[in-house]
Order: sequence, then structure tokens, then C-alpha cells
Amino acid sequence: MPQPKIKRLYLIPILSKALDILELLEAEKKPLTLELIYQRSAISKTSVYRILKTFVHRGYVAQTQDGAYRLVSRPKKMRFGFAGQSAEMPFSEAVTSSLRAAASSSGIELVVRDNRYDADTAIKNANEFVTEGVDLIIEFQIEEHVAPSIAHIIARAGIPLIAIDIPHPHATYFGVDNFQVGFEAGELLAQHAISKWKSKVDWVIGLDVAEAGSFVQSRINGAFVGVRSLLPEIPQESYIRLDGRGLRETSARVLGDFFKRHSRTERILIAAATDTSALGALQVTVNGQREKSVVIAGQDCIPEVLEEMKKPFSPIIGSISHQVQTYGPRLIQLGVAILRGQSVPPYNYVHHRVVTADMMRESEAG
Repeated sequence: MPQPKIKRLYLIPILSKALDILELLEAEKKPLTLELIYQRSAISKTSVYRILKTFVHRGYVAQTQDGAYRLVSRPKKMRFGFAGQSAEMPFSEAVTSSLRAAASSSGIELVVRDNRYDADTAIKNANEFVTEGVDLIIEFQIEEHVAPSIAHIIARAGIPLIAIDIPHPHATYFGVDNFQVGFEAGELLAQHAISKWKSKVDWVIGLDVAEAGSFVQSRINGAFVGVRSLLPEIPQESYIRLDGRGLRETSARVLGDFFKRHSRTERILIAAATDTSALGALQVTVNGQREKSVVIAGQDCIPEVLEEMKKPFSPIIGSISHQVQTYGPRLIQLGVAILRGQSVPPYNYVHHRVVTADMMRESEAG
């Protein structure tokens, strides 16, 4: 006689344990300590601890002042609005990707809009977030002059605001230490001139982003100070700022105009405010056959620049990584803390590191 088939249960063990803990808290109807939950559930203490911390993070469980855990009403899912700088900017898209992944893993509903590198669009997006009633807004836009208008719209609605890279009134700042990353790019350029050009430099050019305002422009301030710290003999009049707007085509055009007025043999250090600007500088440098007399340092470490640095004798000798993969998790953590009434610093700086062409070629060889 054939044996009856045993029906397989498609269960997830850790989920079952988590539900056991929820049911225990519900049955007790009073706060329980970690030790009591561990004893009554017969689940390992490490698993109990991690499950409870996850429930607290997601709002299903709260901790009392003495550290006990209690069940709370099912919370409304948090909704964050995120306005990205531009879907056409690689760094902005990397921030969006990191934020989407972090929101998904944290149970946050993320409403994403594109500011399109445009002030009017950024204001429109801010108004739409207010109309939709999101719980918190993360703003990433380039125009300093509209930051007060955007902040006013959001503050009037009583919605907390996090501003990426460009400070906004009433907002918690999140982003890079602009002067410091610029300084390290300037040092990198000066070190190249010392080792390759016997410290001879004719021009130091900062490809700036004028509309971003003084905070982001301090990247170029820092770069100039970084160059001067190692090459103090370069005269002040050799330092030039050009407004590349952080864009490839604009940077190529303004630098091309400069090249037309100056000899191909002049040695030029270029500090670009963004890697997209650095790629514009690369384009006009290669087209003008100036690879031996021009070196470029960028910001952001976007993939196209990292690939370019693997090439022997590329004019792009380095970029400062802003560790974009950390943006999403840290922004979500910061936003949740703000909504829960926790105290957060007004300025939250990301970690950064210098990535050089030598490093990229060594990693490729290895």
C-alpha cells in the first residue's frame, strides 16, 4: 500500500521566532525584559535581541526607560519624499539608488522626484511633496538662491527637511565637508606637479559651480589652499576660477575658451567641483592634444571616471570618493531619528577618501 505523502511546510524559521515574540508580548500585556523574553521563548538570546531591535526600528515594539520591551499599536508606514538633483547626473542617480535600497530594507515608503538640475522644478517638487503629505523630505538640488523658498514651503507645512550638499534654512545638513575634499584634491594635483613637472606650474584652474553658492564653492577654495600648501611660489594671479556649472558640456566650453588664449606648452592643474566637470575638462584636453601639460582631479568617483583612471597617462589623476553607497542607509537612519524626536547634529558629514589613478591601475593589474 503506497505511503501517504507528507505535506511539506514552507516556513521561515526566523520569521516564526519573531512572531512567537510578538505573540508573547501581546499575551503578557506588560513590558518584558530581554532576559524574560529569552527565558519564556526558548529562542537564543542573540536572536531575541536582534528580533527586538528590528521590531523597535520598525515601530512594532517600544522600549521603556528601564530597557524593557512592550508592544505598541501598528504604526503608520513612514513616507519620505526624495527630490534628486538630476536623473542625468551619475552621482545623483547613485544617491537615488542607494536611498531606494535603504528605504526598501527599512520599511520606508520612498516617493522619488527629479529636480532636473532646475530651480523651478525643485520648487514644484517641494509643493507636490507637501500636497501629498509625506512625513519627511530629503532635498538634493543645486540652486542656492532657491533654497530659502524651498525651505519656506516645507517649513510652513511642518515637515522636517534634510538637505544634501546645499544647506537650506531650517534643514538638517547631510553631505561632504566641501573645503576638506577640495584641499585633498589640491594636494594631489600639487604632488603631481612636484614629481612630474619639477614644481613648475603656469595655471591652477578651479572648475566651479557658481549657482551652488559659497558652501559648495569652498571645494575650489580648499583645492587652491591645498595646492598652495605644497607649492607656495605659484603667484596669486595664476589661480583662475571658471564656472563649469558641474556639467560636462559647460566645463568643456569654458575650459576650451581658456585654452584658445594660452599656449599648449603651459602646465595646468585643474580642480573640478564634480567628476562630470572633470570629464568635460578631459574631453577638451584630449581634443587639444594637451595630455602632457594638463592634469585633472575630480570629486565623486563616478564609474566613468574610475574607468578613465585605469588608462595609462590619463590626464585625470584622481578623484575624491564621497562614499555614495553610504548615503542611503545614513539618510534613512537620520530621517527616522528626526521623526522620532531624537536629537541629531545640524551638520552630518559623510566619510570620504582619495582615489588615485595609480590605485586604480594597481587594482586592475592585481
